[in-house]
Amino acid sequence: MVTTRPAAARRITVTLAPSGNARLQNFCGPLDENLRQIETAFNVVISRRGEHCQINGELSAARLAEKALEYFYALANEPLSLDTLQLGLIEIARNQNAPTPPASSLLTRKTDLHGRTPNQVTYLKNIQSHDITFGIGPAGTGKTYLAVASAIDAFERDQVSRIILTRPAVEAGERLGFLPGDLAQKIDPYLRPLYDALYDLMGAEKTGRLFERQSIEIAPLAYMRGRTLNHAFIILDEAQNTTPEQMKMFLTRIGIGAKAVVTGDTTQIDLPRGQKSGLSEARRILADVRGLAFTDFDSSDVVRHPLVARIVEAYEQHAAPPA
Repeated sequence: MVTTRPAAARRITVTLAPSGNARLQNFCGPLDENLRQIETAFNVVISRRGEHCQINGELSAARLAEKALEYFYALANEPLSLDTLQLGLIEIARNQNAPTPPASSLLTRKTDLHGRTPNQVTYLKNIQSHDITFGIGPAGTGKTYLAVASAIDAFERDQVSRIILTRPAVEAGERLGFLPGDLAQKIDPYLRPLYDALYDLMGAEKTGRLFERQSIEIAPLAYMRGRTLNHAFIILDEAQNTTPEQMKMFLTRIGIGAKAVVTGDTTQIDLPRGQKSGLSEARRILADVRGLAFTDFDSSDVVRHPLVARIVEAYEQHAAPPA
């Protein structure tokens, strides 16, 4: 790939190489839709003639767009999915550089799934190297999604024989008994984020088969008492809504060959006023226990659509008082 930067600092010309009609088609997408995604992400204008692309915009933005063109063209041996485009653009905008391919990938339908931020990379490493891992931070940081991906990876590699998903049923004061249907239907709304991740990473058909074989099990936290879970990958989601007693009960369910991930956001506790959160207590009590890992996420780990950052910036500028 040959890049030319004329004296005019706002224009960059990129020549895509090696050239090839099929690769160019994969790279550009239908009606150059992929190029439009890059334009929107960096607020530039991209003009293409054959394998030659001209980028017009602010110099810093044009250089990021240049890196995006180079990165996505290298991936264009096959059609680029919208997920690949948008997640790649998020990484380039965040890190000011093209993503580095991960050393190893997780065995899911998303072949390019990997940590997009330093904390996400650390989180995945902690899950692989510890029997119990805590992921604590705000919504949108990938805590649950990456935990489910790690569970699927462990299952596909025969490291565990089943996946167990659980969370406390604490939502706006509702009780399971007041919801219609059988147990599975009662707890379904509480576990929907876990279902969504399973369907996305494994496919609805395969997920359904594994539910039928009970290789994947959904269980409310209250039903975990008295069990010992061997050779299983257990995920406790929304753990900020556990009591200290529930958290201790859950952590002592872990059996031989099992791995557990506990996720939650200590700023979103829905327990009755005055009730301590089991997640906050565990963070304090277990901080020095060997064999456990804690990964703390913050707002910089939130993965959003590339356009969202510019929308937020526009609102902030509009709200700022005139100089």
